[in-house]
Amino acid sequence: MKNQLVEQYMEHRVHTVRADMDIIEVMEDFVRKKITGAPVVDDRGNLLGMLSDTDCIAAVLKAGYDPQWRGVVSEFMTTEVETVDAQATVTDVAERFLKRRFRRFPVLDDNRLVGQISRLEVLKAICGLRGGFA
Repeated sequence: MKNQLVEQYMEHRVHTVRADMDIIEVMEDFVRKKITGAPVVDDRGNLLGMLSDTDCIAAVLKAGYDPQWRGVVSEFMTTEVETVDAQATVTDVAERFLKRRFRRFPVLDDNRLVGQISRLEVLKAICGLRGGFA
């Protein structure tokens, strides 16, 4: 696993959102697509932040259950995001997952989002290298 690179295992097609999107619509989209978070990018694909299901729950609680309330993603997204370089090793990312307890890391190339790697992709890399555990 030492020589396996993140770019070999990361998800290249990542669901993204924009900072100016309506938070309620994004939450509904998360539920429909069964996802728990997404990178927030600008028009050029530069990473601006992350929006998680936890951020969405905070948005709902802040709204105080007012059905007329609206907000945008930028009000609730996390802007200090830990990222991974596409050339990092799977081992390095596995160690970061153990230390940080995140579900996923955005993968960047010059601040441009090129993918995402999750704990599941790391497990896939491990299973692929060992030929499976069964």
